[in-house]
Amino acid sequence: MATRATDAGTNQSVERAVSVLRALDSGRPELRVSDVAELTGLGSSTTSRLLSTLERLDMVERDPVSNLYRLSLGLLPLAATATNRHPVHRAARMVLQGLATRTGLGANVAVRRGGELMFLCNFEGTRAPKSYTQAGHTAPLHATSIGKCLLSGMAPKERRKLLGDPLDAHTEYTTTSHDLLDTEIDTVRRTGYAVEAEERALGRASLAAPVRDASGEIVAAISLWGPTSVLGDHSDTEGQRLALVREVIEAADAISQALGAL
Repeated sequence: MATRATDAGTNQSVERAVSVLRALDSGRPELRVSDVAELTGLGSSTTSRLLSTLERLDMVERDPVSNLYRLSLGLLPLAATATNRHPVHRAARMVLQGLATRTGLGANVAVRRGGELMFLCNFEGTRAPKSYTQAGHTAPLHATSIGKCLLSGMAPKERRKLLGDPLDAHTEYTTTSHDLLDTEIDTVRRTGYAVEAEERALGRASLAAPVRDASGEIVAAISLWGPTSVLGDHSDTEGQRLALVREVIEAADAISQALGAL
């Protein structure tokens, strides 16, 4: 039987290995050993040993010319399995694909993970092209329509404790006041959908609606995103925007029903 000291050492090794993997997901495509050491706070020799072990396990790979490290496709089967087994992903995938095709916009589904949202699946129409998948990426809850839907199932005190104060500004249009966020979420509860315009990225807006499970709890949310001319407060035609609101609410309802909601 392992001793407590052995268990503690083993757990620390796992935590350090995970911290190395997360460092390689920090936004830069490739990193030096020293970069990973700086991001993790580990010593260079420890970092080098961990990277070598992870390379042997096909979790990371090293460029043969530059010797820079990046995440390996060996992680993909694990990530794909985790995603495909998630009930929200299974219920939402085909619905989102149809939504993106009909509207020509981007369609996403996300769940809350602590103080952020995490995308499980996304599809892009012709008006919202992207060269990468959103799955696994995170985003702020307070600065996105999909995040505001996820927050709408929480009381104001819970939201303040979760998000802290002040709320981070991502653009000049980001909601940074909890009082204003409370007002916006009251509107989400009343109307059944959320709107966001240029709060996270300039030139881009989104509409979202919550997804509920069999207990009636909000477990996810879906969104349509695209240019502000289509989805923002000053969209080309109000009728066009209302039609998109109906689309996203009906899609969220279809996913909720697949999860057992009445």
